[in-house]
Formats: sequence, C-alpha cells, structure tokens
Amino acid sequence: MVRTRFAPSPTGYLHVGGARTALFSWLYAKHSGGKFVLRVEDTDQERSTQEACDAIIDGMAWLGLTHDEGPFHQTDHLERHHQVIDQFLTEGHAYRCYCSKDRLEKLREAQMANKEKPRYDRKCRDLTEKKDEPFVVRFKTPLEGAVTFTDAVRGEVTVHNAELDDLVIARTDGVPTYNLSVVIDDSDMNITHVIRGDDHINNTPRQINILKALGAEQPIYAHVPMVLGSDGKRLSKRHGAVSVLAYRDAGYLPQALMNYLVRLGWSAGDQEIFSIEEMQSLFNIDHLSHSPAAFDFDKLDWLNQHYLKTMDPVEVAPHFRPFLKDWDVANGPAVEDVIVAQRERCKTLKEMAERSLYFYSDDLVFDEKAVAKHLKPESKAVLEPIIAGLKGLSDWTSESIMDVMKSVGEDLGLKLGKVAAPMRVAVTGGAVSPSLGETLALIGRERSIARLESSLLTIK
Repeated sequence: MVRTRFAPSPTGYLHVGGARTALFSWLYAKHSGGKFVLRVEDTDQERSTQEACDAIIDGMAWLGLTHDEGPFHQTDHLERHHQVIDQFLTEGHAYRCYCSKDRLEKLREAQMANKEKPRYDRKCRDLTEKKDEPFVVRFKTPLEGAVTFTDAVRGEVTVHNAELDDLVIARTDGVPTYNLSVVIDDSDMNITHVIRGDDHINNTPRQINILKALGAEQPIYAHVPMVLGSDGKRLSKRHGAVSVLAYRDAGYLPQALMNYLVRLGWSAGDQEIFSIEEMQSLFNIDHLSHSPAAFDFDKLDWLNQHYLKTMDPVEVAPHFRPFLKDWDVANGPAVEDVIVAQRERCKTLKEMAERSLYFYSDDLVFDEKAVAKHLKPESKAVLEPIIAGLKGLSDWTSESIMDVMKSVGEDLGLKLGKVAAPMRVAVTGGAVSPSLGETLALIGRERSIARLESSLLTIK
C-alpha cells in the first residue's frame, strides 16, 4: 500500500510551498488508495512552538488536507531514536566525536581559506577509548562507493560517498538530529513515497546511507522544485503573502488555492480547472515538472473569482461569514443571496464584504465624488416620484422595483442610467453596486425607502 507523509517543522506558519508539497503527497495517497500521514518534526525544541504547530494543522484543515494517521510528533519517538544511536555505536556505524567548537571552527576557516569544501576531517572516527568529555555522535559515512537513487522527478541521481561528510546524528545534549530522526520515522511508519521540496535533495544520499545501516527499505523519493516569485527568486514575504492562513484571511477560497497550487509543477493536458475529485483521479507523480514554477497572483485572483462565480453559494457562505465581522447579519438579507449578487464583480471574499456593508448597516459611508455628481438639486425630480412609486408597490421584488424605475424614466424622458445613478448613491453610498433592482430587493422595502427619503432631505 502507498503511504505518503507530510512532515513540517513547527517553527513557523504553513507556507504555500509546504502546502503544495502536502497537497501532492495527499493527492498521491488518495489517487493510489493509500494513506496520508501527518508527522510534526519538532526535535528542534528551541525553535518549535505549539502556536506554529497549531497554525500548520489549521492551515491544512482549511485546505481540506485531512490526514489518515497522526498528527504524530517526532519528540514522542525519542526513545526509539536513542535506541538506534546506541545500536549504530555498537555496530560501528557511528562514533563519538569529542572535537570542540573552537577546533571545528578553525578547521572550517582553514579549509575555506584553501578553497576546499568545509567538512569534518574525521579526527575521531577511529577512536576506541571513551573520554569523560562532551561529545556528539557522528554517522560513519562509507569512504568508498556511491549512492544512486532514481528520483521520481529528476531521474537517476548519483552522489559519491567521498563527497559526503560524517554528519552529526546526535548533539552534545543527546538530542537526535533531523537526518537520523526522519529516516527512522519514515522506516517505522512504512512510508513508501517521500514527496518533498528539492532543498532536501542534498540530504537524500546521507539518509539512504543511514537507511542501509539500519537495514531498512528505501522509499521512492520525489523532489519537487521550489516555488518562485515573479523575479525568479524563492517565494518570500517580499513577493506578497506566503502563509496559507494569510490567503484565507485575504478572502481566498480553499478550493481556489488548492486548484492553483496543484498546477504549480503538475499538469494534466491543458486543463486548468480541477475539482477535488478530478485532482485525486488524475494526479500522478510521473507528471510532476522538474522546472521551478513562478507564483502568479493575478492567476490566483482569476481562479478565485471563477470559484466564487461557479460554486454553490451555500458552500461559499461559511467562508464569507467571518468577513462580515459584527454586522447585524440576522436582520439583513441571506448571506447566500448577497454572494450571488456580488460575485460577478469581486475577486475575493474580503473585497465582497467591503462592498456589501450597505446590505447590513444603515451607517453608510458616502463617496463624496459620487454624492457631488449624482445627488444634486435636479436629482429631486427623480427621487420624489421613485419614492412614491416604491411606496405603492404591493410586492417587493427586483422586477417590480425595476418597473417603477422604468416608468419614472419614461415620464421624465430619462434613460434608465440617469434614474439609477442618484438612487444607487442614496441607498449604497457609492456609484457601484449590483443591479439596482436586485440591490433594493436585498436591502428591503423599509430600509431602501428610508435611505432615499434621507438623501432627499440632504439635497440643497
């Protein structure tokens, strides 16, 4: 059975690059009928926080990346990791290194001065005596031969052992390091496919050597290229939001972000829009690109608007409600109806909320330019018969409201736009809104007429 995992370090938020890796791992497990495991790699206790862990799990939950097993915490397996360290020391796969930080720093400086690749000189590799001094534990990298593996994205990769260092697998405080812990956990959890960013590819030969020493089966590796900004550099805060939850807070739908992320380095023909079911059905790591993908915010906006326009408003509503803050939503139109009215002209839920306050509050924020242009003395000739006509309606519908507007326009010899302009400013505060019939229908009879009458009184 295929078993994939996402193993973030809880030292910060879930960024879009990590979310894409999690998505690829999740999709491959779903596509293959396998299991998706969430494992929090929290051995770096100085930098790991519960807040960051919660933010990562919340971000995945918002995206809908549900795990089949976990979340496991790497620190819960420390006893097992220590057992392997002791085993390696006994079997000769590791050794105690007593070299001081000062010696290692001087060694590094000398190597760099000689334009050599900085690496440990293996001074303690063949020591047999145990000293009563602080030490780290280093893995005995084979001195000869090479590590060759077939990467599902890059193809065959070969690294000679002579190029590798004797890496530290336990610090002076006894805490196991990442490269050891990740190998043990992947083996113990029977992970079959490791899909991760290509910033980890240099670790892979080291981890394979540890796997061999452990006598464990090697998983299939797939290293995906980094996500870049528009300038071709690694995506960072300077390019815009990189946290998944920041996109939620900016008003993006999880379906849109998922659809966007899946196309950053994967394709299925020329198709751009994918349902979750289609992603799961079509996804395969064989179709992952080996070239970096650039994050295009305009493309994400386009996708988000597509989902706003095509999704059932009942599904959009739970994502929209948090943006309505403390508004009196209960005494306004149905949230789903506002979504339908506004979605043709809004790219995000945040923008939609900013344009929808007038549906729920009578404390309108008036656009001064729109007021000066459309609420002039001559506007009274339009507003007075409109108010009278609206008061006489037996039913309050978009169609009946538009009929009143057309009738007043015909009587005054005005086009519909000339009738609608002062009405729109009076009831919304601005010059832009959905169809005015639809807008007034949603605002309601009493509120609409009261706003029109109030604006009429302010015209001098």
